[in-house]
Amino acid sequence: MPEGTVIDATDLFFNVPARRKFLKSDRAESTQASRVVTQLALAYPGVGFTLTSGPRRLLRCAPVGSLDERFLQLYGDREDLVEVRKTAAGVSVRGYVAALTDHGPARGPQNVFVNGRAVRDRTVAHAIHEAYSRATVKARTPEVHLFIELPPNRVDVNVHPTKAEVRFLEQSLVHELLRRALGDALGQPTSAPLAPDAHTGGSASGPTPRSIPGVVAGMAAPSRWAGVTDVFARDADERSRSARPFGPGLSEVTGVRETASSPSAGESEPPPMMPLGQFRDTFIIAVDTDGVAIIDQHVAHERILYERVMERLTDGVLEGQGLLTPMVIDLPPGQREALAAHAEHLKRLGFETGSFGGDSVSVTTIPSVLAIAEAEVAVRALAADLEGFDRGASVEDVLKRLAATTACHAAVKANDRLTQEKMVFLLEELRRTEYSTVCPHGRPVVLRLSRQEIEKRFERI
Repeated sequence: MPEGTVIDATDLFFNVPARRKFLKSDRAESTQASRVVTQLALAYPGVGFTLTSGPRRLLRCAPVGSLDERFLQLYGDREDLVEVRKTAAGVSVRGYVAALTDHGPARGPQNVFVNGRAVRDRTVAHAIHEAYSRATVKARTPEVHLFIELPPNRVDVNVHPTKAEVRFLEQSLVHELLRRALGDALGQPTSAPLAPDAHTGGSASGPTPRSIPGVVAGMAAPSRWAGVTDVFARDADERSRSARPFGPGLSEVTGVRETASSPSAGESEPPPMMPLGQFRDTFIIAVDTDGVAIIDQHVAHERILYERVMERLTDGVLEGQGLLTPMVIDLPPGQREALAAHAEHLKRLGFETGSFGGDSVSVTTIPSVLAIAEAEVAVRALAADLEGFDRGASVEDVLKRLAATTACHAAVKANDRLTQEKMVFLLEELRRTEYSTVCPHGRPVVLRLSRQEIEKRFERI
């Protein structure tokens, strides 16, 4: 229509009063209207939008030249979001998604646009869920603002009366592109600021796209990890094997040999961090070219072990160690039933359990990565996890949760003193993980004070 045209819509229900009965409260309907106009504003940065409700102005955006400017107008400077940008096979994806280190709510708005139109699509929703579930077992519906562009002849927009749904001609291609785009963004070593105005630093290194057949689809089998030297296996004089959190089990998970391997050609890695020491025997203080980092040693090792366990599960089972004397543990009925129902899943992780009569279960084998001293606590935690699972949970979801719990109990603990060699080993292994920012349960691994922030505090810039 000509510039300056005004459209006025009033008395929407004058001849269909039955529809009016199904309206929600004024506040709820205003919220819905605000969401729709916000989506329109995101899709068309070059158009100005103003939204009022009674005396209140809910939204006002002047025309701008780019999506970045429009996003800043609507949402402000969001350090808890990471940028997504990827193009392949004639399909492009860009936008912003919740970072793994976000401590905000587990749910957030999900705005997805296909060729400028806001849509709901199961393929897109599943790709988002899979990208986050690979990084952490923490349940969440993350905030996302994604813009997908592809040729019009590769998407059917006429599958829903209100055009709210679409159907992609190459559904698997779009799914894989989205999953990898989000994986690349989430794999970047982002960090939480140490001060409200801190400028975070970090080198970007996304996970290598992988596709391995098997029960845990898409997880990678051991490759470049095979050359890592197991410094913890030489710690026999410091602790007994039954008590120490590091031991031969770690080398079994990482596939240790005595020759070092290098990343494949063209593969980028973040710069190494050099440990300076420990703080309260719980946090590793380290430096790299980007600044100073504080690493929680427990959650860092938990992330490392979780990825190794998942890698090994793609090949079959995690190696177990038989106990000379079975461990007998009393459990509530629901947890005993949960262990029995998931016996095969537990066996793949290296646990073998059985009924001991009455309220007790017997444990005859535990994973080699797990210290005997941690076995009972780990089994109790696994039983509690399994009892809370839905009966319809997928095998992959069950194994991920069990792997996360096992890694947590096998990892080095807070208040464990580490040698310089161990700290170097942990940081080197962490640098090579796919997702180094959070543990599988969603806790942050690293807090960073960037070089720019340090120079700013000392008034050098």
